[in-house]
Amino acid sequence: MNPHPDPFAYRRQFLKFLAASPLLLPEIQSLTLQDMPLIKSPAEALNVFDFEPVAKQKIPPAHWGYMATGVDDDATLRANRTAFSRFQIRPRRLVDGSHVDTSTELFGMKWKTPIFFSPVSSQRAFHEEGEVAVARAAKSRDHLMILSTVSSTGIEQAIQAREAPIWYQLYPTDSWTITQALVKRAETAGAPAIVFTVDNIAGRNTETDRRFARLDTRQCASCHLPDGPRNSAGNSISSKPMFRGLDLSGVTELYNASFTWDFVRRLRDVVKGKLLLKGIETREDAQLCLQHGVDGIIVSNHGGRSVETGRGTIESLAEVVDAVHGRVPVMIDSGFRRGTDIFKALALGAKAVGIGRPYVWGLGAFGQPGVEKVLDILRAETELIMKQTGAASISKLDRSFIIERP
Repeated sequence: MNPHPDPFAYRRQFLKFLAASPLLLPEIQSLTLQDMPLIKSPAEALNVFDFEPVAKQKIPPAHWGYMATGVDDDATLRANRTAFSRFQIRPRRLVDGSHVDTSTELFGMKWKTPIFFSPVSSQRAFHEEGEVAVARAAKSRDHLMILSTVSSTGIEQAIQAREAPIWYQLYPTDSWTITQALVKRAETAGAPAIVFTVDNIAGRNTETDRRFARLDTRQCASCHLPDGPRNSAGNSISSKPMFRGLDLSGVTELYNASFTWDFVRRLRDVVKGKLLLKGIETREDAQLCLQHGVDGIIVSNHGGRSVETGRGTIESLAEVVDAVHGRVPVMIDSGFRRGTDIFKALALGAKAVGIGRPYVWGLGAFGQPGVEKVLDILRAETELIMKQTGAASISKLDRSFIIERP
């Protein structure tokens, strides 16, 4: 007999039985699952969602609201998840699934998996080690990382922690001098690619963010300075490492609503490495990317945080892929939580799939080990669905594996 029985063991077994019972209403099933105790270590996580309530418990309300928010009614935030149900998987049987190749290639660099870290700003708001912990997780699991312009760690420190080059996401501000300085610093540090985010240049209405901020009683003057240019969360960009030492006297905003494709042409002349545009959702804009010398596209709606389109990025992917005809790689992010989600995007033509909130949940819950476990789970789920469907490698995936429900 166990001298120290687990007091929750029988309760967990009973709740699992209830949750699986077809006799219970979905609302009751959901309630019983919510009653389950929070995980106490990354090893206990069964899926990436297990990290979310732990992170929410540990992260201050205003910081949680900033990460969790969509815009307006959060309709696009929800659409990023619900849209996956429109795409169903067609498995092939009796195909050797003992080994699968999950590797993908981007600009001549081979990666073990197609999963990459999308840029998330101010990661020390979620854990004291912030981007450094994420970079170390990217190193230990060999994943691509994209660093935000408004990170809480300079690119040099992030590359040192990653021990390999990372990509740099660009918010150019409304000053061309600052734009050039940011690009030069990133490329000097070793960033082989600049990712210009184009889906948030006109600002946004983050109601959920502001509601959570009302619950936070902390003094945040060190980040929310009274003067100077700010990002969409109200943070002074002068406090961000990538802007230190730069003259921001002529800068009024992090984004610029007056940007046009002429700015992309101008940026193309400055960027020495690869230039990608992040936030493309239509075939027309994908074709314009090609016309302006863009090297790659990331289909994204900023995790439902930019424009209330009500459309998930997985619904935008096919038309972008078709528009470029393989001339440049197409990547995607926003709403990915499962290996089956990743599988669907790859089958529709994506070369790589980015995650944002899931790794922030892991970071906020347990730091670097939490981020690593999120990657482990998603990699395992992706490998499993590939084995189950007869897809021996990512290169074998195509639209024959997917059917879109009208």
